Amino acid sequence: MKDRKTISLGAAAGLAVWALAAAIHGPEARAAARPNVLLIYTDDQGSVDLGCYGATDLVTPHADALAARGVRFTQFYSAAPVCSPSRAAVLTGRYPQRAGVPGNVSSMAGHPGMPAGQVTLAELLRRAGYFTAHVGKWHLGYTPETMPNGQGFDHSFGHMGGCIDNFSHFFYWNGPNRHDLHRNGIEVHAPGRFFPDLMVEEIEWLLDHRPRTKPFFIYCAFNMPHYPYQGDVKWLRYYQGRVPYPRDLYAAFVSTLDERVGRVLRMLDERGLREETIVIYQSDNGHSVEERAHRGGGSAGPYRGHKFSLFEGGIRLPAIISWPGHLPEGEVRDQLATACDWLPTVLDLCGLPPATHRIDGRSLRAVLASAEAPSPHERFFWQSGGGRSRPQWAVREGPWKLVVHGIGAGPDEQTFLANLTEDPGERHNRAADYPELVRRLTRAHEDWLRDVTPDRGAGR
Repeated sequence: MKDRKTISLGAAAGLAVWALAAAIHGPEARAAARPNVLLIYTDDQGSVDLGCYGATDLVTPHADALAARGVRFTQFYSAAPVCSPSRAAVLTGRYPQRAGVPGNVSSMAGHPGMPAGQVTLAELLRRAGYFTAHVGKWHLGYTPETMPNGQGFDHSFGHMGGCIDNFSHFFYWNGPNRHDLHRNGIEVHAPGRFFPDLMVEEIEWLLDHRPRTKPFFIYCAFNMPHYPYQGDVKWLRYYQGRVPYPRDLYAAFVSTLDERVGRVLRMLDERGLREETIVIYQSDNGHSVEERAHRGGGSAGPYRGHKFSLFEGGIRLPAIISWPGHLPEGEVRDQLATACDWLPTVLDLCGLPPATHRIDGRSLRAVLASAEAPSPHERFFWQSGGGRSRPQWAVREGPWKLVVHGIGAGPDEQTFLANLTEDPGERHNRAADYPELVRRLTRAHEDWLRDVTPDRGAGR
């Protein structure tokens, strides 16, 4: 437990908010019987970068144990290959375009992000009597109405921009350098403290000081293994010489992340909350090959692509859900599923009514119950980029996936069709063999784009 001297006036203000919320959100007796929800969202973690996903050179016992006590997905997709739109999708259950976040938002104070009219999972759960908290990265807006407390969270602690140095808590990646650590909208300082440890301590404090009459929803958004790679010294030493540079730096940060995940899960166990809590684990997008990430370190395994790309390595990601005693344990699901599906799935598992406004996700309850259940998605769509360059877009339908103007595509691959059952690595372009299928999927994309664009910014 951290020294409570590090808790600012912002936390005290948060307690007042909770007291008010307790008075106006209910009914509490009924809500208290519902499961808690912990959403662990990692950052730039590669498609296969957990032991349970086949990584033989990484030490990740805690995420692996989570998979052993839950369901692990093998065809799980982010709704975007980059940070902000992927987060908008997981919190709203909508395509990023419909959520009003087609691309990354600014990391500068005073710049808006996801429109305030969007309805988040936090808002839906708070209406149902939940205490809601954000801990970690936000990157969905930097104005009062678009920061976490304006988007359904009773409590918030973390950074509003895309990343920070984990010790100084400054954003250094475009000038001027600026400090970015906030609690409930108030800037706080903890120089020299390792930010992932601050996150874990904040969650521990929340578990012990939350309103006991309410179930909780905690959105735990680790800014790991996103650059800067700042793993624990013991892990840096462990991997040095075992794996080549830059994977040694990335691997050390992944194992550092895994230890913090283990600490959070242990807190639940110590408080007798594990069987009362739905735990979800997901990466936001594929591994980075940016200069600031040492040009790599992560792995997509057999898949092509990485962060920013709509080939599989940019969007097919680790995803696990665990609720011991209520969901299957140690099982794998191969059905197509997406980050948009967590919102309706959580509502379903918590015994709450489905969203009444339009969303794009579908409940995975039937898929969780049976490996034979069909995917709830006939098709899924992506679009990313634009501005000075042509946007890349993709459509997945059954085993077929069409990628147009994909990042990393060669001159003869600007229209790239793959059968993922036969070619999960997207190595063989079948567009010339199936021109009618290409035309049909192209028309489907055009119809989808018309559908999602007019609704941009409309939450209800």
